[in-house]
Order: sequence, then C-alpha cells, then structure tokens
Amino acid sequence: MATFPVVNMEKLNGDERSATMELIEDACANWGFFELVNHGISPEFMDTVEKLTKEHYRKSMEARFKEMVASKGLDAVQSEIEDLDWESTFFLRHLPVSNISEIPDLEDEYRKVMKEFAGKLELLAENLLDLLCENLGLEKGYLKKAFYGSKGPTFGTKVSNYPPCPKPDLIKGLRAHTDAGGIILLFQDDKVSGLQLLKDGDWVDVPPMRHSIVINIGDQLEVIT
Repeated sequence: MATFPVVNMEKLNGDERSATMELIEDACANWGFFELVNHGISPEFMDTVEKLTKEHYRKSMEARFKEMVASKGLDAVQSEIEDLDWESTFFLRHLPVSNISEIPDLEDEYRKVMKEFAGKLELLAENLLDLLCENLGLEKGYLKKAFYGSKGPTFGTKVSNYPPCPKPDLIKGLRAHTDAGGIILLFQDDKVSGLQLLKDGDWVDVPPMRHSIVINIGDQLEVIT
C-alpha cells in the first residue's frame, strides 16, 4: 500500500520546491489528505494548545461526559450503537463573527491561546489554498475569494476529546463521514492513532506525528476544483 503523504513545508523554500508541489498535487488528487510538518506554528505553542485543551476537558467536560454515558447506559451496551459518537466536543466560531467570549467555562488563558491559534491556522490555510491555486494553474487568491460570501468566510474550530471507551467494537469515536467545508486543518493526538480515511475501499490509519497538522480536502473544495 502507498505511504501516507507527509509534506515538509520547509522544502518549498529550496531546491525541492517542485518535488514538494508534486507531492501536494498527488496527495490532493489521490488521497484527499496529507500531513504537514515544519508548517510554521512552533512546537512550543502547539504543546500549550494541547496542554490547555486537556486541562479544560478534565476540569469542565469530563464529569458531564461520564454523566451522559451513565444516563444512557453506554458502558454496558451489548450491540453496536449507530446513532451516537463517543466524543466530547465544543465549537469555537472565529469568522465571520467570533463567539469565543461567549463559551462558558473557558479560562482566560485558554481563550487567549485559542484565539491566537485560530489566527495562525487561518494564515496557514490561506497559504495552502494559494499552493493549491499554483498547482491548478489558477491566479493567487482565487480559492480564497471563492470562499468569501457577503460576510466573508466561515471559519471555526471543533475541539474534540475521545475518552477511553469500554466497548470500542460497538461504539465509534466518530462515525464515517465526509467534511463539508473547504479545507480542514487537524491537530490530532500524537500518541493514540484513531483517525482513518477510506482509500480504494480500505480504511487507512493517518499516522500520528508530533506537532504535525493533518490537512483534509473538504467537499466544497472538491466541488470547486
């Protein structure tokens, strides 16, 4: 089986730019996914995001999740559950209007860090869209403009935790789906493999890599291109 594509963005600035652009083109066409390393967001900052996210879950979400599990009897199910995901989530909206100040239970430091993280991800996403434009022979900024409506693009962060599941063969962390957005940037846990994609009829693990960001080409971008 082909190796999951990993793109080193530092190579875009040197003699290996052409080969790296070809790797991105192949990943978009044949995988719809690729993994970014050396993407410009510092490892120290990503460690802070991970640390504060896990602290927030422990302080504000873990007890509620356990109560939900108990109330639905999910820890004792005997048959496959097909209408529920084993995840604890909340959603931050950044554009066109931020809701980060309205989310309850977020400590000030976490709000500040997630706002800064969103800014870094937005710049990275715009950079990636321009790289895709280059591969497609489109003018720079074309894809960015395509996602602008009358109020600008929609941009948000889904923050998900996947606690240990006592029945992993019967309850999925997240059921099979496609992502409806344009371009999805995912900062996944680097210790536990869980993310998979369907390629050529087989489910393929997306390898967890420390400080990497997984890129998923969403449905809207597939339609546009």
